[in-house]
Amino acid sequence: MTEIQFHFNVPDRLAYACRLLRKAMRKVAGVSVLGDAGDMERLNRQLWSFEPTEFLPHVFVRGADAVPSGLVETPLWLLTDLERCPTGHKVLVNLGAAPVGEPERFDRLVEIVSTEPDDRDAARQRWRHYAGLGFPIQKFEVPA
Repeated sequence: MTEIQFHFNVPDRLAYACRLLRKAMRKVAGVSVLGDAGDMERLNRQLWSFEPTEFLPHVFVRGADAVPSGLVETPLWLLTDLERCPTGHKVLVNLGAAPVGEPERFDRLVEIVSTEPDDRDAARQRWRHYAGLGFPIQKFEVPA
């Protein structure tokens, strides 16, 4: 069954996502991140510069754009549409406001929640959605 994790009280969601993705990619072969185009564009830029001595190979799949054949095996995909997610990716990080459709496609689904009231409200809705589907949920409080 899919393991769903909520990481609460994150001061900077994209910086936190970079660190989380670095850790996840050391353990699994395929990781995808889902979010709106603006967040994915900012995350794409941040992944190029968050660590001066480390690079996380990734591809930003914009909408319906074709992924060049040489990039299909890239281990980290940034997505604006879940339908574009490679079948072999077992971890999904959701930076979007809506719950993920078909969470059972993944071994792990990670929700990153900031301290902003709107983000916390949207996270509560996602929590209720996943719990209503019967998924076990783990809660992590990020220390201040």
